[in-house]
Order: sequence, then structure tokens, then C-alpha cells
Amino acid sequence: MGAFLKKYIDPYVPLWAIPPLVTCFLINCAIYWITMALCDDFTHYDLTMPIDQNIPVVTEWVFIYLFYCYAFWAFSYCYIAHVYRDEPEKVFRFVVADMMSRLICMLFFIFFPTTNTRPEITGSDVSDRLTRFLYKIDQPTNLFPSIHCLVSWFCFVGIRFSKKVPFAMKVFSLISALAIVASTQFLKQHYVVDALGGIALAEICWLISGHIPLPRIFTEKYTKLVHKFFPNAELK
Repeated sequence: MGAFLKKYIDPYVPLWAIPPLVTCFLINCAIYWITMALCDDFTHYDLTMPIDQNIPVVTEWVFIYLFYCYAFWAFSYCYIAHVYRDEPEKVFRFVVADMMSRLICMLFFIFFPTTNTRPEITGSDVSDRLTRFLYKIDQPTNLFPSIHCLVSWFCFVGIRFSKKVPFAMKVFSLISALAIVASTQFLKQHYVVDALGGIALAEICWLISGHIPLPRIFTEKYTKLVHKFFPNAELK
């Protein structure tokens, strides 16, 4: 099994980076679902602004919101680890920023829970049916800041200034992030302030993570942990 992972997985995603990335995913899920259940009976605030009422419902964007975004996120997080495979501290800067942002989201979800009023979708085509399904499985809570927008912007921020990443890849990442942000608006899953809050939070946490010692500390502790169980392993 180890040889298989080393041959077929490690060239694309360094094996040492998988546990931190999986931890980010688990923290995200735990915070989102636990706060949703915990705050179910809390008073929720509607942050609708006049501009939101002028944005039309376009259910075709559901394909980006429901399907494309998850593929983009998974690819981007793995790609960031791949780009910085020889610079673990930069990977941990990304991990620290990601975890920090979710903890801040948790505070907003608990102490300032939000909701919105979604439109009735009556059409019969595939996108309409998928949007109704989305509305059914995803309650209109935990809206500010938007995690969809937050994660998508992190995917772009993580490679934005890297000289190792081709310009075309940066453009692809930016366009993908903006498309996902747009999908949250055209589907009325989020309002404008939710999207701006998610983008702003990504920028703030990325900036902070570059000026605190946590990424270096995490790298040192994680390196020691890896070497304890795998003496010959290298974080590169």
C-alpha cells in the first residue's frame, strides 16, 4: 500500500500534506453542521439589501454551486500542497489561515446567525429540479460569511503570488472562484454581503497567517511527529 501511495499519489499530492488537508476538511464540516444544529432555535438575522433584489434567479448556476465547486476545491487544495511540497511552512500557512477562518465563521454562526428568504422554484427542467433539491437539503442558515465564497477565494489566494504557478493557472483559479461566488448570488443561496464577507475573511486570515509564528510552529511540530513514526520520511 505504501509503495502504491508513493508511486501514484505522492507525485501529485505530497503524502505528508494529506493529514493537514483532511483535518481542514473535517474542521469545516464539524463547524458547519454542529453550529447549524446548535443554533437552530436562535434568532436569525436577514441581511438582504436592495441590490440583492435586483439580482435575478438563474437556476443554471446550480451545476457550478452543487458540482463544479467541490471538484475545484479538492483540486486546488491538493495543487497548493503540490506547488509547495518543498516548502512545508507555506503549506502550513495555508492550513493555518484555513482553520483560522473556520473558527471565525463559527463565532459568526453562533453569535450572529443569519438567514434569507429563497424564491419558489416552479420550473421543470433539470436545473430547476436540482435547485429545489438544493433548497431542500441545505437550510438557509450559516450564511454570513459565505463558506462557498471563502473556500473558493482561498483557492485563488493560495497560488496568487507564487512564481511556481503558471499565469494561466492563476487566471483559471480566479475565474473559477468568481464563478462560484456568482453562483451563490444567482441561486439566492447567499446575498451580496455574505459573499463579500467570505472573500474579506479569506484575505484577512491569509494576511494574518503570514505574520504570526503558527505556520512555523506547526511545521516544526508536525515534522517531529512524522519523524517519530517514520524516521526516514522527509517533508518534501
